[in-house]
Amino acid sequence: MTDWSELYRSTYPELVRFLQKFVWDPERAADLAQEAFVRALRHKPGKPRAWLFQVSANLARDEARAAIRRKKHLTLLKGEMPANWDSVDPERIFEAREEGRLVREALGRLVDRDRDALLLWDSGASYAEIAKHTGLAKGAVGTTLARARRRLAEAYRDLERRGSGDAAR
Repeated sequence: MTDWSELYRSTYPELVRFLQKFVWDPERAADLAQEAFVRALRHKPGKPRAWLFQVSANLARDEARAAIRRKKHLTLLKGEMPANWDSVDPERIFEAREEGRLVREALGRLVDRDRDALLLWDSGASYAEIAKHTGLAKGAVGTTLARARRRLAEAYRDLERRGSGDAAR
């Protein structure tokens, strides 16, 4: 039987840190963590801690998709340029957006375990915490992270090459 109070106390701060890597907003990350706990209480999963992180990642992905849709819609409705447009370096903005897009796409090419391990490590989780959340043995976390980093870099380089090849055509 799960002690939900203890699980909440021990997992909530980690879950919020994990979600902040997805949504970049502490308040929104806290809201999504709360939603994950509400869903967990309804579903009573067998492995609640791992389930919470998986559901949280799914909620964050849904949130990102919705935000992109809203932004596109608002941009179309407004049809305006930013007020400080003359001081904005369009080339730098384009480069930053493209880099972010490539990183997100490269992360999307990883298997869930590799992506989750990288995001957990980036959010400050320890090897023991990463092992708990991913189902890996604690001794396998370092190897998994090293391979995941290599795969991420390869996916990123592949996407960059494709982009460069497309630009040359």
